[in-house]
Amino acid sequence: MISTIENATLNDEIRTILKGFYGVLKAMDARLRFVFLTGVTKFSKVSVFSDLNHLEDISLDESFSEICGISETELLQNFQPEIQALAERRKMNCDEAFAELKKRYDGYHFAKESEDIYNPFSVLKTFKKLDFAYYWFETGTPTFLAKALRNQNYDIRKFEDDVLIDEPSIMDYRVENQNLVPLLYQTGYLTIKSYEQNLYTLGFPNEEVKYGFLKELLPAFVLTPIATGKFSVVEFMQQIRKGNIEDFMTSLKAFFAAIPYDAIKQEHRDEQYYQHVFYLLFTLIGEFVETEVKNNKGRADAVVKTADTIYVFEFKMEDNATAEAALAQINSKDYAIPYTADHRKLVKIGVEFSQTERGVKRWQIE
Repeated sequence: MISTIENATLNDEIRTILKGFYGVLKAMDARLRFVFLTGVTKFSKVSVFSDLNHLEDISLDESFSEICGISETELLQNFQPEIQALAERRKMNCDEAFAELKKRYDGYHFAKESEDIYNPFSVLKTFKKLDFAYYWFETGTPTFLAKALRNQNYDIRKFEDDVLIDEPSIMDYRVENQNLVPLLYQTGYLTIKSYEQNLYTLGFPNEEVKYGFLKELLPAFVLTPIATGKFSVVEFMQQIRKGNIEDFMTSLKAFFAAIPYDAIKQEHRDEQYYQHVFYLLFTLIGEFVETEVKNNKGRADAVVKTADTIYVFEFKMEDNATAEAALAQINSKDYAIPYTADHRKLVKIGVEFSQTERGVKRWQIE
């Protein structure tokens, strides 16, 4: 059903088949002693479960919050030999191997209060291969999700633990609903980070999901492969790490210029869209990027940190400001002040985007 949401005819057909299947279970109720359904997205108001309306939904029940994964307690109690073998193969100690497992595969929560849950598919695959990788995305990602987020110009930076949803809505996905957050939660791309006053805060559970999902999103936002004739990821990374500012800004301009003119609706081709693409690109090449970084006077559009340099970026659209104005705002709002005590070189960059040129137009460096 998720994969066919864009095909209404096929979606209706699948819905009818599922409705009939679950209806048989209700008719055979007298002969059933235990029925457990897992991996099922709860589509509201689509009548799939209307004939099986006596089920108890345990999706957010604390009593069952640990049954569909590996808890940290279970991992440490039952998988010490596997952790030891993984550590030896990767030339790490056991504490380092465990920390890497936690960073990549931990972080799921299925109730307001629950122990951290590890993705069992990825953990077991790691033990089998004796290597770390993003295994979950081998199972595939519905392309409709990436396209829908692009078409809505959804602020994907909020996935960093900043998505809010109320208690009734988190399990209430409707096909006609434009709110994708319940579906993102139910399909595992977001998980519960905290709960307070009937509001859930959601975010990426771990690095595997974060980097895997962002990798799927970038082509959807730019409608072009990340490698183009005028843009090389490897060269771009080297330019950033070596501090070759003019070179990496020229490469960045080439990257934006390769985005097809119809990649996104004209009304969405604004400063936020370019920030999204910037965030995706820098995150996926492994550089530490923060967006909307707040201080006591305002918030910088982006801060990128490498081993030797901290770059503070401010973006402007040509119809309302220039690269010079962007650089002046970095200084007037003291966006770089929090980093002056850092040993790394501090670089301020004002960037001017153009709708007509569909990308980076000019920049100023200090």
